[in-house]
Amino acid sequence: MTVPVPEAAGEGLAQRLAFLQRAGGAATAVFTAVLAFFAGGIVVLVTGHNPLTTYKAIFVGTGLTWPYRLVTGQDTSGAADNLQQTLLLTTPLILTGLAVAFAFRCGLFNIGGQGQYFAGAYVSVWIASSLSGTPGLLHIIFAIVAGSLAGALWGGIAGFLRATVGAHEVITTIMLNWTAIFVGQYLFGQGGPLQNSTNPSDPVSNDIAENTKLHVWWGDPLIQGLHVGFFVALAMLVVFWLVLSRTTLGYEVRAVGFNPEAARYGGISVSRNYFLAMAISGLFAGLAGTLDILGWQFRLGVIDIRSSQIGFVGIAVALLGRNTAIGVGLSALLFGALLTGTSTRNLNPDVFQPELAGNLTLMIQALVLLFVGADVLILWFWRRFRT
Repeated sequence: MTVPVPEAAGEGLAQRLAFLQRAGGAATAVFTAVLAFFAGGIVVLVTGHNPLTTYKAIFVGTGLTWPYRLVTGQDTSGAADNLQQTLLLTTPLILTGLAVAFAFRCGLFNIGGQGQYFAGAYVSVWIASSLSGTPGLLHIIFAIVAGSLAGALWGGIAGFLRATVGAHEVITTIMLNWTAIFVGQYLFGQGGPLQNSTNPSDPVSNDIAENTKLHVWWGDPLIQGLHVGFFVALAMLVVFWLVLSRTTLGYEVRAVGFNPEAARYGGISVSRNYFLAMAISGLFAGLAGTLDILGWQFRLGVIDIRSSQIGFVGIAVALLGRNTAIGVGLSALLFGALLTGTSTRNLNPDVFQPELAGNLTLMIQALVLLFVGADVLILWFWRRFRT
């Protein structure tokens, strides 16, 4: 006869269920990443390359070997440069991931991070390249605040439409993404109001003022060292967690996300939270665009607008990160490392063609979105092996 084991002191059904959900969430993220890289390895094998050798070369190119080289006394210069590039990409990915995650926690699907990112970039490059004579620190703060608010405004439009007329945020954010692209092409295109004043044939903005460039704390500023915006992104992870778990606003946002009708019955304004959630999401994405401008781009052109995909990668970051602060931070690092490691600058063409590696990166991102719905499967395995 099996004697049931009594529950540990203080551990009830709610605590065990919460633990199971947390474990399932973490397991799903790990399982998703493993499946995505496994499927990517099959594609690498089909192309006639060794998946293990290819992934090893990509990993070396990310610069994540820098701590090991530092301990062993090996040459760290190349690894340090690569790691700086990885963290440069991780910075906006954290913020665009938070832009998607915060809306998700309110039951909204914000796929407008790209447009919100552009809104922040447009306003910040305009302010940072004008207002000459403004003291450096004040100029930087003004550009960051204005750029972040521009992103909040862009996201708030979708939230307002959802709250007032019920327009679905997926449709409105797609439209706002394209609107932002067309606005940027007009502003910085030939003859546009924000095109540079020195070369009328070059469709880019003026360079930002020298005193608005963010301080580079690691690496050479001339080759895009890591700027202090990285710490701003890390701080936003903490802010995201604090707002959701320690404030009345966060409680209401989560309540609406769990069940809008129950939240409304409990006296919570669902419409107000829809608007605020999208505005705050836009603020995160707008800050990402601002930090990229002030941290390493220093200008913005039509080609940059057409080629940028950072807001869309943020969707995969949020989904893989399970819409949590720690998860978003780690998944942003994963995708930032993947983009750096597969770049033509880092990947040895004798191991794997860099132009194919770029497509490999896109495929892994797509597989993450495909496999991220494996919650039911993972939780089933978890319950089975715990019994």
